[in-house]
Amino acid sequence: MNITELARILRITPQELHDILPQLGFDIGQKAIKVDDKTAQRIIKEWPLLIRRLELKKREEKKEGEMRREEKEKREIQLPNLITVREFAEATGITVSKILAELMKNGIFASLNERIDFETASIIGSDLGIEVKPLEQAEERLEEEKDKLKTVLEREKKENLVARPPVIVVMGHVDHGKTKLLDAIRHTDVVAGEAGGITQHIGAYQVRRKDRRITFIDTPGHEAFTAMRSRGAKVADIAILVVAADDGVKPQTVEAFSIIKAAGIPFIVAINKIDKPEANLDKTKQELSSQLNIIPEDWGGKTITAPISAKEGKGIEELLDMVLLTADLEAESLKANPEARAAGTVIESHVNKGEGPVATILVQNGTLKIGDQLVFNGQIYGKVRALKNYRGENVPEAAPSTPVKILGLKLAPQVGDVLEVGEGEKVKLKKIGVEHRLPSFIPETKEEEGGKKINIILKGDVLGSVEAIEESLMKIGTREVGIKIIHKGLGNITEGDIARAEATDAKILGFNIKLSPQIEELAREKNVVIKNYRIIYDLINDVKAEMQELVVPEIKRVDLGKAKALAIFRTETKSQIVGGKVLEGKIEADSLIEIFRNKELVAQGKLVRLQSGKQNVNIVETNQEFGMQYEGDPVIQVGDVLDFYKEEKIIKKI
Repeated sequence: MNITELARILRITPQELHDILPQLGFDIGQKAIKVDDKTAQRIIKEWPLLIRRLELKKREEKKEGEMRREEKEKREIQLPNLITVREFAEATGITVSKILAELMKNGIFASLNERIDFETASIIGSDLGIEVKPLEQAEERLEEEKDKLKTVLEREKKENLVARPPVIVVMGHVDHGKTKLLDAIRHTDVVAGEAGGITQHIGAYQVRRKDRRITFIDTPGHEAFTAMRSRGAKVADIAILVVAADDGVKPQTVEAFSIIKAAGIPFIVAINKIDKPEANLDKTKQELSSQLNIIPEDWGGKTITAPISAKEGKGIEELLDMVLLTADLEAESLKANPEARAAGTVIESHVNKGEGPVATILVQNGTLKIGDQLVFNGQIYGKVRALKNYRGENVPEAAPSTPVKILGLKLAPQVGDVLEVGEGEKVKLKKIGVEHRLPSFIPETKEEEGGKKINIILKGDVLGSVEAIEESLMKIGTREVGIKIIHKGLGNITEGDIARAEATDAKILGFNIKLSPQIEELAREKNVVIKNYRIIYDLINDVKAEMQELVVPEIKRVDLGKAKALAIFRTETKSQIVGGKVLEGKIEADSLIEIFRNKELVAQGKLVRLQSGKQNVNIVETNQEFGMQYEGDPVIQVGDVLDFYKEEKIIKKI
């Protein structure tokens, strides 16, 4: 019989058959293309038993292997935040030429003495099989970066500090009306421009109330944006937690409140949708009290709860007054020096086809002006060529607490980066946003373990959205089916993306991008799947559905009990009538059986009829005697130990 045909019958690949047969005692040779019919029939007949024996053997070997693997340390090195290519090669023990080649693969052309940042070194190290970790001093520096704004303000003399507008973050459940609230505050139609009425990425806006400016940061409410929402809270002075009067406290409400507490900022609760017939203020306040320990002022607590209807515009002015009142109570901390060099936080970053890398910055100290040199974490990113306010209008400068879009960047910074105006160091960086390549992620899935994976190329409009999509995709992988992000970047799909997808058998997922007719035609020619989305949840759900189709049902073995064969009453060609006694556990009708003799597995079969006291029964318990009809090779002898078990088919949900 041909090896390929035998493999097909056994439902494995020919190579797997070549590898397994020697372990089962059939050494036919790795290059053999045929096996004699007698041997082939024996292999087919004994295959389940042979595989089970091999499984028992490997179980013990696996235990030993796991112990060895735990003892074996993974190779890792520690690096500072910046390092030259030469120093990186010395630290890793890899030749400089190989390091340079890996850098070139990532689109970075560097010389021996040029410095690369830690994240780039981490990417290159990962590609070369080395885990790169930051040095303690590098970690300390990262901590310093987090507190940089605090340090900047502490350096300022008190007499130079003046009041600045409060920065408000609006948070809450996905459909409790946060964007509608901002819409009511600004008297603009933001919701109409959002796909499905859902905020897709961070935006910042300013309004006037009683001749005072208030800056609002609108953060998405869906769980996919947890990271972005956290960043939003870190740059805010006051939070508004929006809760719907007809829906009460939801899991995302709890999550949002946790972020507010972690940020350590004061907050106001806006109870929205009071115009709805099913609105229940008392019930909502009770849930806030019982689930979040938020006690409203009118219930004897300290938290301001403002009933509003964003749809009808009710209570909006009162809410703004409460915001200003809270800001007055925090007046000492809401100060900045407008005469200083600007410092602020990136709240959005993307690459615009006409404008190049663009970042939205919330200026938190000083005044940002056209012509200023921009420095992120000590590295020069470019000069301010133009500034645009939240209305898209060109402005000459941006004072503290002002959100402004910056044009003139050489590279797109990361969301959450701290911007400073001043002198910096030119440094080779990864091409963030344009062709930003990160190590692929396959959740708990390794090819050698037989896990399937879906290759994805991800292209999006802004960095925050791409990060949120990647974070959500990373959460849904399983050991059986994983996601491998071959490439991610910003901007429209290119011919290079099509070529990359064809080479890696990947599908291209786009978010809020445009597809040219030429790209669509090329994709059809190359048989490359492209899907474009406007709502992130649709993208995630489609990937989940595709992964679910790839999940192979798990066959779970459920051990029932053991028995000892006491008598053989009848033996036929393919069955036996056997009497026995249950040693432990129980026996159930239609069980599967393994026969052990001197602790060695000798055969497998099935229990097709079970009797106790000459009556057909479904279960026999411990210490009871029984009679059974066994179906399988008639090899059972008196004294054999019989293992009874069942197999359950489990379909895992992604």
